[in-house]
Amino acid sequence: MISAREALERLQAGNRRFVSEAPSGDSLSSRARRNELAAGQEPFAIILGCSDSRVPAEMVFDQGLGDLFVIRVAGNIVAASQVGSVEFAAAQYGTRLVVVLGHSQCGAILATLEQLQQQSDHQSRNLRSIVDRIRPSVEALLATDLKHDPDALVQHAVRANIRESVDHLRHGSEVLEQMIKKDALVVVGAEYSLETGVVDFFDMVPGAG
Repeated sequence: MISAREALERLQAGNRRFVSEAPSGDSLSSRARRNELAAGQEPFAIILGCSDSRVPAEMVFDQGLGDLFVIRVAGNIVAASQVGSVEFAAAQYGTRLVVVLGHSQCGAILATLEQLQQQSDHQSRNLRSIVDRIRPSVEALLATDLKHDPDALVQHAVRANIRESVDHLRHGSEVLEQMIKKDALVVVGAEYSLETGVVDFFDMVPGAG
């Protein structure tokens, strides 16, 4: 399995191809690749991303079948099932890089901010469970001057939520924490811009091996 740094460089290169509209040309579903993967997989990166239809990880990073182990959930939140999925992929396949991928104008973030500013009982119990996961990372922002700048508030909230998910994966699982201590796993945070297509890796571990 390739190193976390090499995996990160591969994702960055793929995103540059995506933005420049110069894909690698590898078919996502070629028969040869499907046959090869039928015997097993070795994804080089784990992506915990948002379910938003505008942010498909394989396309954003210009990767094909078998390249990425993708976990998608509204708001790229981290709950027990997401942690377990990351643990499984890291342990089972030896994948050394985890990317928490949020995005601009995230609907789950907007819903959380709306709920905090205008309390409502109309949300279902299940939707509220997502909002409650996001709430701690963004609630403090409403006590700052950002509350007077809606656009800046959303931008900061998106990144605060990504950082919270990264922190949860780094410190909320004994399995992952031990792997990180042994330099067997790196968890980074990134934001995808709906407007430009660029992925900004803003929460990283310099010199990751």
